[in-house]
Amino acid sequence: MGERAAGAGPGAAHRGVLALVCTAQFMVVLDVSVVNVALPPIRAALDFAPGGVQWVAGAYALAFAGFLLPGGRLADLYGRSQAFTAGLALFTAASLVGGLATAPWVLVAARAAQGLGAAVLAPATLTVLTSAFPEGPARVRALAVWTAVGLAGGASGNLVGGLLTEALSWRAVLLVNVPLGLLAVGTALRVLTGGHRRAAVRGGLDVPGALAAAVGLTALTYGLTRAADHGRADPGAVACLAAGVLALAVLAVVETRTAAAPLLPPRLLRERATGLGNLLMLLSGACLQIPMWYFLAFAMHDVLGFGALATGLGFLPHTLVTMLVGWRVAPRLMERFRARTLVAAGALTAAAGFAWQAAALSSGAYLTAVAGPAVAIALGAGLFATPLTAVVTSGARAEDAGAVSGLMNTAKQAGGAVGLALLVPLASAGSAAGGPAAGYTAVFWALAAVQAATALLALLLPARPGPGPTGPGAVRGGAAPGADAVGDDQDLG
Repeated sequence: MGERAAGAGPGAAHRGVLALVCTAQFMVVLDVSVVNVALPPIRAALDFAPGGVQWVAGAYALAFAGFLLPGGRLADLYGRSQAFTAGLALFTAASLVGGLATAPWVLVAARAAQGLGAAVLAPATLTVLTSAFPEGPARVRALAVWTAVGLAGGASGNLVGGLLTEALSWRAVLLVNVPLGLLAVGTALRVLTGGHRRAAVRGGLDVPGALAAAVGLTALTYGLTRAADHGRADPGAVACLAAGVLALAVLAVVETRTAAAPLLPPRLLRERATGLGNLLMLLSGACLQIPMWYFLAFAMHDVLGFGALATGLGFLPHTLVTMLVGWRVAPRLMERFRARTLVAAGALTAAAGFAWQAAALSSGAYLTAVAGPAVAIALGAGLFATPLTAVVTSGARAEDAGAVSGLMNTAKQAGGAVGLALLVPLASAGSAAGGPAAGYTAVFWALAAVQAATALLALLLPARPGPGPTGPGAVRGGAAPGADAVGDDQDLG
C-alpha cells in the first residue's frame, strides 16, 4: 500500500507525506553546504590541525556519496517506511553529537554518521513519495515540490549557515537539525503506516556489491576532490582514483554474475529512460549543484568583495526563482509539453544564464553579473529538474524504486565531484593568466558549454506517449501496487 496517515482523509494523508519527505530532503541537501561558512569558527573553537577542518565538510560528502546505492536498495529490501525512519533517526542523532562535540575527531565522526544517515534517507524520500502518489497530475505536482525544495536547500546552504553562525554560533548549524529531525521522526511514525511489507526482491542485501559500491564511490569522490586541491598528478589522488575504478569494476562483475538480488539490477541501465536520464543527472550535478555554488560563492567574494553573509544573501535569486519555477511553473508545462522538451529547454536556458554570467562577471556589478544571470540559471534548473526526475523514475518496478532513487542521487553527487575536480584547475589557470575574474569567467563559459551539450542529449530521451489524462509529460509507472489514488483536483499547496 501507499503511505498514508491513519484517521485522515486521503488529501490530508498525502499532504502529510509530502510535507514530511520535503522536510527530510531539505535537511539532507542543506547539510552538504551549510557548514562551509562556519568552518573558520569551527577551526578556532576546536583547535583543528592545519588543513584538518576541511574534513568537517568532506566526511559528510564522502559518506553520503559512497553509500547512496546501498542506502537506496535498503528501502526495496526492508521497507520504505523503515528505511526513511532509520535514516532520519541516524541523521538527527549524529547532528546532536556533532553540535555538542568538543574534540575534532568527534565532530568529523559525527559528520560521517550524518552522511551515512543521509545516504539512507535521501533515496527513501523519493520512494516514499512515489509510492504515495500514483501516476497522474498529483504525482507530477508532488515531484515538483520535492525537486524545488531540494534545489532550494542546496542554494540556501551558505545563507542559512551564515545567519546561524553570526546570530548564534557554529554549533547552531548542526543543532538546528535536532528539533526538526525529532518532529519529523514523530511524524513519520504516525503518518507512514503503509509500505512496511518487504518488497518482492529475492535475497537479502547484496553485501559484496554494497561494499564495492561504497569503496568505489568513496575513493573516486575523495580522489577527485584531492585532485582538485593538489593537482591531477598528486600520488594520493591517483591512488584513490585507481582504487575507485577497480572497486567499481568489481561491482560490475558482482552485479552481472554473482548477486542473487543485485544492488543495481543491470536491466535498469539498459532502459533508455534510466540510463540516459542518469547521464543527464550527472551532467546536471556537474553544473547546477556543488560546482555552481562553489565557484559563484568565491566569485562574489573575490570579484564583488562580498562578505560571508552578503554572499549567502546573494544566492536568494537562485533559491526563490528555482522554487517558484519548479513548484508552480514546471508542473503546468508538463501537462502541455513532453518531458524531454522541457528538459532540453531548461538546460538551454541555464546555458544562456551561465554565458551571461561569464560575459558580465568582470563588471563587478551584482545586478548584471549575478542577479540577472541567476534568474536565467534558476529558471533553467526549475524547468529541467522535475521533468528529468519524472523520466528517470517512470516505469520503475515497485521492487526497484529504491535502487532507481539511489542511482539518481548518486549520479548527481558524482557529477558534482567530477565537475569540481575538472573545473578547479581551469579556474586556477585562468586566474594565473588574468586574475580571479578571468578564472571564474572561464568556469562559467565551461558550464554554459556543458549545459548546451545536455540540451542536445535530452532530445534523445524516450518520447512520452500521446496525450492522456496527464498530458504528454506524464509520469508512468513507479507506483507501488495498490498505492492510494489521488484525484486530479488534489491540492498539494
